[in-house]
Amino acid sequence: MQQPPSRAPFRYRKLGYVALNVSDVARSTRFYTEIVGLDLSEATPGGPAYLRCGGDHHNIVLYPAAGPGLKRVGFELESAADMEGARRLLAGLGIPVEDVPAAERAQLRQGDGIRFVEPNSGLTFEFYTRVMQMALPYRRQVAQILRLGHVVLAIKPYDETIGFLTGQLGFAMSDFVEGAFAFMRAFPNPFHHSLAVGRSPDENRLHHVNFMVSDIDDIGCAVNRLNKNEVPIVFGPGRHMPSGSIFLYFLDPDGMTVEYSFGMEEFPEEGAREPRMLEPRPEALDTWGSVPKPAFAKVGPIERPGKAGA
Repeated sequence: MQQPPSRAPFRYRKLGYVALNVSDVARSTRFYTEIVGLDLSEATPGGPAYLRCGGDHHNIVLYPAAGPGLKRVGFELESAADMEGARRLLAGLGIPVEDVPAAERAQLRQGDGIRFVEPNSGLTFEFYTRVMQMALPYRRQVAQILRLGHVVLAIKPYDETIGFLTGQLGFAMSDFVEGAFAFMRAFPNPFHHSLAVGRSPDENRLHHVNFMVSDIDDIGCAVNRLNKNEVPIVFGPGRHMPSGSIFLYFLDPDGMTVEYSFGMEEFPEEGAREPRMLEPRPEALDTWGSVPKPAFAKVGPIERPGKAGA
């Protein structure tokens, strides 16, 4: 777990977007705009719906499906050269790669993009280089969301997945609980984790999606807003030991877990501290002592298409 980043032949800019399967696109769109506080950029009848919490055209994409789940995760790379480096790496590993079709790139308002299936988790990853920047600023009407923060997975083949992400895809370990949980940054992005993986005893699934807010008041106001709208709060408020962030977890209409967090450790590109091995006890998850409810991080199976991007 203590190894440095693999120095993959490409560089990440950031976690760009998370694509979710939802049972009712209109209902979920209302939730993510009116309760979570995203702006609706675009929607097609019946879906997908494109929502944002910043200047990018989208940070969340909602797809119609028979049931909820995690469809794919999109990471923006720094340049076209980085995209070619990713193509070469994946080809050398023998992993099938598909170009995102031109028609879908047009819908996503994105530039060059590729998709592939991570061989252990079954999760479809998308790498892309550009996304349309919106003319009007993100409004921040419900919460002062700064950015899409991270996505966390619960994975049964835990060790194999961590090995591939850090050994091949260039994710850098920030902290870990040995054999149980790993917090990784999309190197050289500075934030403590853009992607994290926990060990699952059963299926591969979404653990939660995070939005970083600008003020601790956003956490307190959210508690009241969620309670008034009868949205289940399943963990917190509390403070995480690994990233130092104050957090609040709640459920979307399909039961998938969403997090607000305030504050996060940032790492320099060079000379970063070594990842810490954390004690496997509840206080590592919340130094304030709250306990997650049974529905926390239980819904959201990973879609495994017949081929990437299908």
